[in-house]
Amino acid sequence: MSSTRGLKANSHKTERVRVKNQKLKQVKNDYALYLMLLLPIIYLIIFKYVPMTNIVIAFKNYNMFQGIWKSPWVGLDIFKQVFSMDGFYRALRNTIVLNFLDLIVGFPAPILLALLINEICFKKFKKLTQTVVYMPHFLSWIIISGIALQVFAPNTGLVNLLLRKFGMEAVPFLNEPVHWIISYILIGVWQSIGWNTIIYLAAITGVNTELYEAAVVDGANRWKKIWHVTLPGIRPTIVTLLILNLGRILSIAFDRPYALSNYFVTNVGDVISTFVYRVGLQSQQYSIATAVGLFQSLVCIIFLVLANVITERLGEEGIM
Repeated sequence: MSSTRGLKANSHKTERVRVKNQKLKQVKNDYALYLMLLLPIIYLIIFKYVPMTNIVIAFKNYNMFQGIWKSPWVGLDIFKQVFSMDGFYRALRNTIVLNFLDLIVGFPAPILLALLINEICFKKFKKLTQTVVYMPHFLSWIIISGIALQVFAPNTGLVNLLLRKFGMEAVPFLNEPVHWIISYILIGVWQSIGWNTIIYLAAITGVNTELYEAAVVDGANRWKKIWHVTLPGIRPTIVTLLILNLGRILSIAFDRPYALSNYFVTNVGDVISTFVYRVGLQSQQYSIATAVGLFQSLVCIIFLVLANVITERLGEEGIM
C-alpha cells in the first residue's frame, strides 16, 4: 500500500513539474507579448491603484497642511454631511435622469445605424458614411459646445435664424431646462454614435454568412434576415455594452455637462461630476468631494454586478 501511495505521489509531482515547465516554456516563447503587457500594468498600478489609497480622505477632516495621514479621523461624519446637502440630491437626480435618457435614446441608435450601414451595397458610399458618423468622436466637448452655440444660440444661432426666416419663434435650445435636456441628449448621441456603430459593424462581420444563405433559401426577405440572423448574431455584443452602460448609470463625465450647461439650466445641468468640481476644487472641501466620488463608485459597482447577475439568469453571457 505504501509503495502504491508513493507512486501516486510521484506521478502527481511529475505532472505538476511538467505543467510548470510548459507554462515557463510558453512564457519564454511569448516574452515579447508579456513585455508589451508590462507597460499598461505599470500604468494601471501607478495612476489607478496607488491613488486609491487617498480614499481615506473621505473618512477624515482633511487639512492640506496636516496631510492625509495626520488629518483627524471623523468616521462617517463626512458622508452624513454630504447626504444633508441639498445640492447633492439635485446633482444625484440630474445624473440619474440624464444617464437614463442617454441610455434610452443613445443605446439603440448605433444598433439601428449599424444595421442600416450594413445594408448599403455601394462600398465607397458605405465607407464614406462610416467616416462621417465616426468623425465627431474625435472632437472634444469644448469644440462641440462651441459648435452647439453657433447652431443653437437664441439670437444668432443658425437654427433660430432659419426659424425666424420662416415666420416661427426662436427656440431657447440651450437656455431653457426642457429644451436643454433634449439638446444635451441629441448632441451626445451625435458625438458617440459613430464609435458604437463601429463596434456593432465589427460584430456583424462575425456573423456566419451561411446563415444568411440559409435564410434566403427559406424565402426570408431583408427585414427577416436582419431580425432572425443579424440581431441574434450580435446579441452578445449588445448585452455586454448594455451591462457596461448600466454600470455607469451614476457616473457622468465632467466635460460634457460642464461645457454645455450655463446659469439658466443649473437646476437640470448640475450633475455629480460638476458638483464634485465645485465643492472639491473651487471650495476646497476635499473630504466631501472624495466622499461623493466614493459613494458614486460603490453605487456604479452595485449596478454593474446586478446587471451582470440578471443577464446571466436570463441565459445570456455576462462580463464577469
